[in-house]
Amino acid sequence: MRSSGVIVMAVAGFLAAACGSDGPATDDASGNASESDVTVFAAASLTDAFTELGDAFTAANPDAEVTFNFAGSSELVAQISDGAPADVIASADLASMAVLTDAGLVAGDPQAFATNVAEIMVERGNPEGIDGVADLSADDLIVVQCAPEVPCGSYAEQVLANAGVSVTPASYEDNVRAVVTKVTLGEADAGIVYRTDVLAASDAADGVSIPADVNVVAEYPIALVGGPAERAGARSFVDFVLSAEGQAVLADFGFGPP
Repeated sequence: MRSSGVIVMAVAGFLAAACGSDGPATDDASGNASESDVTVFAAASLTDAFTELGDAFTAANPDAEVTFNFAGSSELVAQISDGAPADVIASADLASMAVLTDAGLVAGDPQAFATNVAEIMVERGNPEGIDGVADLSADDLIVVQCAPEVPCGSYAEQVLANAGVSVTPASYEDNVRAVVTKVTLGEADAGIVYRTDVLAASDAADGVSIPADVNVVAEYPIALVGGPAERAGARSFVDFVLSAEGQAVLADFGFGPP
């Protein structure tokens, strides 16, 4: 008997498994995945919230197993485009989802399920005294940023452009979790992440709000991957994310309504 129906897989491990399989991990004696099981590809910024959502979903659906693959949205799109097995895709921006929609790789119209806003993450106690976006241009600051092709990097560039600020990052990271890690470990002074990341970091870092007139609102869409033959578990998971219970979980992690 499973003690938990949620599996979180690292990107490298997931891709290694995908290379040797034409579909999600099998579950029954016949070698076929259960119709109630679901493999979810989700943006890195959704890691904590979707893990909690997965626990709640499997509690309500004891026969289901949810497998998560978390990464930058652009990386998830590349994986699905290359044939990686996925039932559901939840990205951190509309542009990434549009790539899959235009390629005919999702079923139906994607649905918005959450919003987020950018925030500056700084070391605990804000030792550099960073008060706003303009301070990020200081020559003596170590600022890290998501790569421009990743939603958090695109949003960061929009914030900097709106504020008229030029920043040369010390490094560009593959996803927002990598930016969070560098700041919380003291390897960087600051980075533009999502408000939900600052909340999740708790005592490990502090946040500096970005004024609404220069900030951006990130819209998160979700969709079924594939055609009309998608498994029932995939539709059930999407419905759960959009339900009042699912929305309450997302709100607990700081996400706004769609």
